[in-house]
Amino acid sequence: MDGQLGLNVDNSLVPCFMEKFLALVSPHPLTANEPDVEKKEPLKVCSIKAGGMMSLAIDNLGGLWMWGNCPLLSHSSNVEFSLVSSPTPLPVWHFHGHTVSKVACGNEHVVALVSAGETFTGENLVCYSWGNNNHGQLGLGDNESRFHPDIIETFDHKAPWSVYDVACGACHTAVLTRRKVSGDVVLSSSTDSAGLEERETICWTFGLGENGQLGHGTSNSTYSPKPVAELPLDTFLISVDCGLFHTCAVSSLGDVWSWGMERGLGLCPDASFAGSDITGDAVLPLRIDCNELYGPGFTGSIQVACGAAHTVLVADNGHKLWAWGRGRSGVLGKGNTIDSYIPCVVMWPPLDEDFQEGQANADGKPKVETMTPGKVVEMEPKSSVAMEEVELLKSKLTLMEHYAAILHGSVFGKPFEERDLPLSLKESGVFNIAKEWENMLESADTVKLKRLEMFYRDMLGSVKDQLLKRRIQELITESLHSSSTKNTSFPM
Repeated sequence: MDGQLGLNVDNSLVPCFMEKFLALVSPHPLTANEPDVEKKEPLKVCSIKAGGMMSLAIDNLGGLWMWGNCPLLSHSSNVEFSLVSSPTPLPVWHFHGHTVSKVACGNEHVVALVSAGETFTGENLVCYSWGNNNHGQLGLGDNESRFHPDIIETFDHKAPWSVYDVACGACHTAVLTRRKVSGDVVLSSSTDSAGLEERETICWTFGLGENGQLGHGTSNSTYSPKPVAELPLDTFLISVDCGLFHTCAVSSLGDVWSWGMERGLGLCPDASFAGSDITGDAVLPLRIDCNELYGPGFTGSIQVACGAAHTVLVADNGHKLWAWGRGRSGVLGKGNTIDSYIPCVVMWPPLDEDFQEGQANADGKPKVETMTPGKVVEMEPKSSVAMEEVELLKSKLTLMEHYAAILHGSVFGKPFEERDLPLSLKESGVFNIAKEWENMLESADTVKLKRLEMFYRDMLGSVKDQLLKRRIQELITESLHSSSTKNTSFPM
């Protein structure tokens, strides 16, 4: 509707090719040795990102493109901030002469990691932001919106740390930094910087904080980057991401922390928890544990990604996916729409020979390489374990479905269907059997009630008959035992 698909249509139910990218020329400058002539080589996209109403892409030359409902790049400072809808990718010429490494966007703001020089050398990234800034989500020390990218002073080239990851929520931002290898580390004497020299990596957050999504211990918003101080000192963070109102970070050791709305799950206030002791927003980071079967941590963690109200973790070096949060529309990959307050394994297929690494030959044509023997040998044990887990889950699911079908058919005289599940169980995972039984009786018609009456009358009669038989057997056993005891005590 706002052009975020890059198409001339409002909506599309199937993936469509963005033909407009074929005619585009990268905003990245030509080198001094190349003539300023038109190049016929196709533009290659190497990274994409989607926000609330906009989409962004980084091309193979480090140029940044945006389309959809984007911040209006106006040349006048007197014009009120607004968004412009464009189905055609627009280049961000502000970074002409630099390389864009990463980009993130929220509902109406954008944050980009850009090289201080022409190319990215490893530690020369600085952080720019622009767009709506009503909650301080740009990290520029105020709440004034920006038409053009503006550098965040905390993450400029003079800072003692280098930025390497960025994420945006609806109205807040998270940035990961690590200590620079070279140069003297000079830190501010402010309380916000106290103890930062002891940290290998730092997670900074800023913007809207009313649901605790900043992790600062309060629900206050902040206009400038502030460290999430409660994260462990010795941890090395490898990935961070933001949902609408929650934030999640993962370390190289597989430790996962989350904070924000509804205990960091981002479930929104209408979520139904199993107990009142776990309700409320998490204003400080909470560690997300694995389950008892796999232990407390996630081995081989790679990356975390947050949806609007759920989180997905790539672990086991890419062989396993975990998900938790709101299950609506089946986004957790469990085969149902039930919310999950603890991480659950996504039904993800293992790698096989059909998954191949695609590269390009010198002539630009695609080259397909199969897995090398070493990779296959390394993958086989993990694939075998994954297949065993999948088969075990399938067998358990089949048994449960068979049992439910028999029980449901005996009671109601018809096959079990998904629509027969109570609404509360579908939406929240919490099942109040007494309340649902009462609701079912109230909504049942006369025929259904009579069938239930016959079923339970027969069942009650069978139970009484079985109890009577059991009691008779007990009396006979007691009588025989008593007779045997008398014969032993008084022999003839």
